[in-house]
Amino acid sequence: MLKVIIDTNVLIAANGRDCPQVTPQCQWSAVKYLRHIQQQGQIVIDGQWLILREYQHKVNPQGQPGVGDAFLKWILTNLANPHRCQQVNITPENGSFREFPEQPDLQHFDPSDRKFVAIALQCSANPPIINAVDSDWLEFYQPLTQLGITIKFICPDILASPVITVNNQS
Repeated sequence: MLKVIIDTNVLIAANGRDCPQVTPQCQWSAVKYLRHIQQQGQIVIDGQWLILREYQHKVNPQGQPGVGDAFLKWILTNLANPHRCQQVNITPENGSFREFPEQPDLQHFDPSDRKFVAIALQCSANPPIINAVDSDWLEFYQPLTQLGITIKFICPDILASPVITVNNQS
């Protein structure tokens, strides 16, 4: 079963609103990816609800009207289902996380995205982090991948990413 960590921007891109840089192609990629995870995958989140609170702040937990909204509702419905949702504990510490590496080349990495990295490093399954439109993942691609973190870009048309992109089935 495919396990993934999904950056909030993927849900926003799937909704196709509140994000002017999302192209129709990017929105469709995000929609297909989220639907694929709902059918055949498992999302990995933190046990402290940091990701869920961020999702709830950016998309509608009632599941309407967009696909990103529906995905959040799906997560909330499946929180107790270990086949669909894995919760990993991470440790907030000094505005970051104990599990986030203290490396000079990651010093300026977005604090709001550090939870995704901490989860990726804490989870034994080594799930990839899925990104749609956040350029930080591209900017810090090399030091993150050197740590063994996999980042997959589902909207290469937005970032003009020279790195490997993800198809909607992996």
